[in-house]
Amino acid sequence: MFDAYSRYYDLLYQDKDYAAEVAYVDALLQRHGIGGRELLEFGSGTGRHGRLLAERAYRVTGIERSAAMVARAQPSPGFQCLAGDIRTVQLGRTFDAVLSLFHVVSYQVGNADVQAVFARAAEHLLAGGLFVFDVWYSPAVLAQRPAVRIKRLAADGLEITRLAEPHLLPNANRVDVNYTLFARDTATGAVATFTESHPMRHFSLPELDLLAEAAGFERLGAEAFLTGAPPGEDTWGLCLVLRKT
Repeated sequence: MFDAYSRYYDLLYQDKDYAAEVAYVDALLQRHGIGGRELLEFGSGTGRHGRLLAERAYRVTGIERSAAMVARAQPSPGFQCLAGDIRTVQLGRTFDAVLSLFHVVSYQVGNADVQAVFARAAEHLLAGGLFVFDVWYSPAVLAQRPAVRIKRLAADGLEITRLAEPHLLPNANRVDVNYTLFARDTATGAVATFTESHPMRHFSLPELDLLAEAAGFERLGAEAFLTGAPPGEDTWGLCLVLRKT
């Protein structure tokens, strides 16, 4: 997953407001009393969140499973990206906060996978450290239901069309998003086509609280990602702030 997709990842999300998201995360960390500037980012992708956080004087270590993504994650002062699996990573050091943004936790569809991520976050945190992440929120997924989406864009000599076809698995709290991507080289007319399936798990608050307690966390906050609104049936992306007890 993401190895083929990574070539077009930054292009597909060029309209994503990373600066606003980093400002939101920074404010969230300060609001909940982060003790220092050392951050560990689970699922750091091509490093766009990490580099912007580093510009705000954080020191960010990113962990990314996709080798293709790691290759595109250019290091910068205050940011580095390491290859690794967030379910098993052991760096032998602790951080002030662990971040996992852009629904990375929702990619952990099995119970053992989610429990492992929570455990690795706890192991890498100082006492009182924060685990901040966002997930798909079950009430919104079930109320709104995923729909087929088409995204088209043109940049860097490419015309890209991405088709996203979701398949809802209600008994598994899961949505399999099946992507078909067509990338046309405007100079040569050549078209590259590939498909990937991204299984996504959605979570309820009681479920997240149970996972948090089992890993040694307490919940400090739960809100709509970026807006800070109370969670509800219109909250597709839920942001959680947990503290290591």
